[in-house]
Amino acid sequence: MAELREREVPHKEENGIDKSKLALEDDHGEKVGLKRQVSLVSGIALIVGTMIGSGIFVSPKGVLRQTESVGMSLIIWLLCGIISMFGALCYAELGTIITKSGGEYVYLYETLGPIPAYLFSWTSIMVLKPSSVAAIALSFGAYIADPFFPDDCEPPTLAVKLFAALCILMIVFVNCASVKWATSVQNFFTAAKLLALVIIILVGFVKICQGNTQYLKLSVSFDGSATDLFAYGVAFYQGLWAYDGWNQLNYITEELIKPHTNLPRAIMIGIPLVTILYLLVNISYFTVMSPDELLASGAVAVTFADRTLGPMAWIIPFFVCCSTFGATNGSLFTSGRLAYVAAREGHMVEVISMVHVKRYTPFPALVFTSLVAIIMLIPGDFESLVNYFSFSAWLFYGGTVSALLVLRYREPDIYRPIKVPLFIPIVILICSVYLIIAPIIDEPAMAYLYAFLFIIAGLIFYFPFVHFRYHPKFMGKVTHFFQLLFEVAPSAYEVPEIGEDGKM
Repeated sequence: MAELREREVPHKEENGIDKSKLALEDDHGEKVGLKRQVSLVSGIALIVGTMIGSGIFVSPKGVLRQTESVGMSLIIWLLCGIISMFGALCYAELGTIITKSGGEYVYLYETLGPIPAYLFSWTSIMVLKPSSVAAIALSFGAYIADPFFPDDCEPPTLAVKLFAALCILMIVFVNCASVKWATSVQNFFTAAKLLALVIIILVGFVKICQGNTQYLKLSVSFDGSATDLFAYGVAFYQGLWAYDGWNQLNYITEELIKPHTNLPRAIMIGIPLVTILYLLVNISYFTVMSPDELLASGAVAVTFADRTLGPMAWIIPFFVCCSTFGATNGSLFTSGRLAYVAAREGHMVEVISMVHVKRYTPFPALVFTSLVAIIMLIPGDFESLVNYFSFSAWLFYGGTVSALLVLRYREPDIYRPIKVPLFIPIVILICSVYLIIAPIIDEPAMAYLYAFLFIIAGLIFYFPFVHFRYHPKFMGKVTHFFQLLFEVAPSAYEVPEIGEDGKM
């Protein structure tokens, strides 16, 4: 292990939690911690690459099934893009004020206190983030396993899950090895998935020029639209699943170069780009398939390719594999940072807050998150993971936007590099309440109660281990063992420097 020496971090006690730690310095006097290595381009690639996963290739039929018309399905896709943009703008304001990594966790911690932050970290680290990684990896496994089996034979579930586990293991190796490797992988696979969408859009444009617009005409496109208002909640869930990832850059703010400028820039470039691509891709689907045919398709993008690309149809399943692999990489990259920050604040075991002394990656946090994701593959199926993820996530999205409003009230004069109009967080808050209540009213199920009880159950661990700071004696030896095994050391957060003009 590299020669290290201890450096005392200024003592800080907040909300009953002693946040002082021993950071370490190498023999050159450089502190062990996360480095600012993520550029604007890599930030855009992270947002775009994480948002474009399996959703646009699978979810279109889920949105159409609930809306029951082509026109309304396209409107839902547009509204999902607007909601994602509004939410991301709220997060941009928070992220340029509170420049720590951790996304919702750190915003809740700094504004509403440790209990909401802990409940978010408990739910996200144990369920939300690993289930998202597992769900995308399952899509990768399904597409990569398909060529190994005859056309009339579905790939065995075991084979799909084994390929999904292999995907996660490859990605965690890259992420643990180097931040630059992880961002390079993200940039490459983002380019690949953009190419796939451009191919679909170009084919759709050709079909429109040939007059294949019978399902897109205004006179027929809204026929049969669903009339149940709450049924659209499920349609939003399916659409927002495809947009999920709009908040990912906030999880790595400490590694983003010039976060005060690059965070909002990446959001303002990445999300509108994805929204435009999604709308054009959905329009392209309806130039080739009728609504009934789209609903009957097992994989919409593959059916589209089979009907339009002839012998080159294999490239779409290949690009879907690239897309899901890249999205899994982005999700794991950010999920590990959440566990790392929560542990640094004393909300998880100490070793997870440590950083590799040579590679400057949150090695234990990444390993922990990937192991939980692999465990979730055992009972998991794609649809149940999506529904559980969406319901629980919007509880905390709404809470985080509430934190923005609280911060506006408490700190009206604080420097804000970006300040969104007040109606935007209010709109997101209303959407959050609707997306929490609508599915429960439309299809009542005990799963929603179980989700709520799971979130509250985090308090069982919070009070003894965080609030009263009880630490079993054996944990010191466990921490020391894993610290030596992983070659990791404690790290500390550093505030980014701001010039006289208030800019980075």
